[in-house]
Amino acid sequence: MRIRPGRRTPALATPMALGVLAAAGFAMSFVLNRGMSLSGGSWLWTASLRYLFMVVPMTLLVAVRGGLPDVLRSLRTRPARWLVWSTVGFGLFYAPLAWASEAGAGWLVASTWQLVIVAGIAIGALGGARVPLRTVLVSALIVLGVVLTQLEHAGGTGASTALTVVAPVLIAAVAYPLGNRMLLGTDGLDGVQRTLAMTLGSLPLWLVLAAVAGATAGPPSGGQLLRSVIVALASGVLATTLFFRATDLVRHHPAALGAVEATQAAEVPFTLLGEALLLGVAAPAATGWLGLALILAGLCVHALGHGPADGGAPPAAEAVSPPVPVTPDGRGA
Repeated sequence: MRIRPGRRTPALATPMALGVLAAAGFAMSFVLNRGMSLSGGSWLWTASLRYLFMVVPMTLLVAVRGGLPDVLRSLRTRPARWLVWSTVGFGLFYAPLAWASEAGAGWLVASTWQLVIVAGIAIGALGGARVPLRTVLVSALIVLGVVLTQLEHAGGTGASTALTVVAPVLIAAVAYPLGNRMLLGTDGLDGVQRTLAMTLGSLPLWLVLAAVAGATAGPPSGGQLLRSVIVALASGVLATTLFFRATDLVRHHPAALGAVEATQAAEVPFTLLGEALLLGVAAPAATGWLGLALILAGLCVHALGHGPADGGAPPAAEAVSPPVPVTPDGRGA
């Protein structure tokens, strides 16, 4: 990984605002998933129903915008690519998060999920992107915050229980930015189109999980169905498309992309508020609050530490370059 001093990157007001709005939608997943777990709902249904319920509204949204033919053409042209990386980016992201919701409170899962910021930076570095030194230091601050929140959890429930949250969330934190970046810009699809394409590409996994859920846990309850619809619309459709739009706006600027991905730290206070209002979950202890403060401090440093646009295109060596070959048509990833 090449580390260099930071440099001025494009104006971040719009992509950062979109990222924070997306974080509010994503927080619904942590709150409602925990609620479904507490009411006895199977995590297999929690995971699969979100994406099964996303198919129709996402298809209608893309169709209304006139982008459906491009999505279907890309899926036909690159079926293996969409199947593999959609399963990684959506499947290995959401299924582990749903599983982790059975072991810990939503705010704990949300705080651990902030490792996605570090994972995104590491993936960019492995792909050849230059990482500013400040970004590395801020990422270390976020990791320390996650460790502190987990120390509180481990002290109350035991280290093995804490690992049942950390291990699956760590898998999800790597899978989500990896799948997103490997498909970023494919065939010129925008964030909304890419959300639909990835939903369709990951559909085989969700159908398998739904079949296993039906065979092992029986049909989902009415409450789980309702909550899954809310998660699908608020988090799956609205939040995902907002976040993908935000990353599209800065995809050629590694530092700005890392800052936008860091907006997901806002999921933590949103989740805390939601659980307090809807589930009556107790607030964190002192160590947990300190960890959350460090995580949010990292978000603020990312958000405020970049200057306005300099009006020029980034040097080629600094463009985000996922480790994939350029396709024959020259579009690459």
